[in-house]
Amino acid sequence: MDTLSERLTAHLDQIRQQGLYKEEREILGRQGSHVDTNSGQALNFCANNYLGLAGDQRLVDAAKEALDRWGFGMSSVRFISGTQDQHSALEREIAQFLRMDDSILFSSCFDANGGIFGALLGPDDAIVSDELNHASLIDGIRLCKATRFRYRNADIEDLRRQLQAARDKKCDQVLIVTDGVFSMDGSYAPLEQICDLAEEFHALVMVDDSHATGFVGQHGRGTPEYCGVEGRVDILTGTLGKALGGASGGYVAGPQAIVDTLRQQARPYLFSNTLAPVVVAGSRKALELAAQADDARAHLKEMSALFRSLMEDAGFDVLPGSHPIHAVMFRGDDGAALAVKIAARMLELGVYVTAFSFPVVPRGLARIRVQLSAAHSEDDVRACVKAFIDARESVIG
Repeated sequence: MDTLSERLTAHLDQIRQQGLYKEEREILGRQGSHVDTNSGQALNFCANNYLGLAGDQRLVDAAKEALDRWGFGMSSVRFISGTQDQHSALEREIAQFLRMDDSILFSSCFDANGGIFGALLGPDDAIVSDELNHASLIDGIRLCKATRFRYRNADIEDLRRQLQAARDKKCDQVLIVTDGVFSMDGSYAPLEQICDLAEEFHALVMVDDSHATGFVGQHGRGTPEYCGVEGRVDILTGTLGKALGGASGGYVAGPQAIVDTLRQQARPYLFSNTLAPVVVAGSRKALELAAQADDARAHLKEMSALFRSLMEDAGFDVLPGSHPIHAVMFRGDDGAALAVKIAARMLELGVYVTAFSFPVVPRGLARIRVQLSAAHSEDDVRACVKAFIDARESVIG
């Protein structure tokens, strides 16, 4: 019998032969719209740095000050000796920004989504989940004893059928769970219709808004604001690791009773170290800046529209939408290998993008996911599109 290492080595060789092996490229400095790599400087179009704050000096200065004042780490979980007053302040500020009762910090949004369901729901309850929800939601739901129902992506009629099935099963509390933005497609969940159905079936609505908080909506409050359903979404989860500074940490925001219950029962919260003091301080500054970032949000919207228009004019297959995530599709059996080759050639041309293929996305639907930032200029966008065109010519001919 093969040893585990031998089996894994053979499996990895197969992944490489299929062109699906994911390489990690090193960045030699700060995250930003331009980054230094081992291949030279490149325009960066594959970070979740939507407001351009990840390398912002104002966040760096806040983190430096916090390092002197608060120290490097807490060496504790929150309920023992791991809560500084700045942790509590950030939780209040997140709740105020999102117009929720309260919020609770986790080491990551993955942990937030991993801990929420088991803490709130039991075997007599039900979760109705969108099929394209983030892996953290899928894993968190698996850890919960509630009955699970799944509906087709953003399909309101199928959601109705699953809610009816939960009602027929006489489940107690029903929770509809969806991403606010589906990160591989850049598409929005139909939150208005979802909230309408939730009210009809007496269900709650939970949204993971990681790819929206800070920059989607007129004031950056995410998809509930964008879709006009603020006050109708019951639970919001999100991350500090994307638009809000890009470091680490996640949160759950919602009614006071839910947040208080998570403090008592959410296992990733109870058994994980406290979020580092420097991350808390930098994230507070990022949240402050995001609340005032009307100009940055307007510029990001303008650059996203320009990119999409130029790519469509050049004949690329870009999934429709208006979010700063743009999925440039390479369909079919050879699409994954083609996407990898084009992304590699683009890096040689000075533009950093990443190809995605199975198992991150379904087989036959490989793509290069391009993410715009408020830090990108019009020249940056045009350079990216030119690199796509030149790489296509180089790889395909």
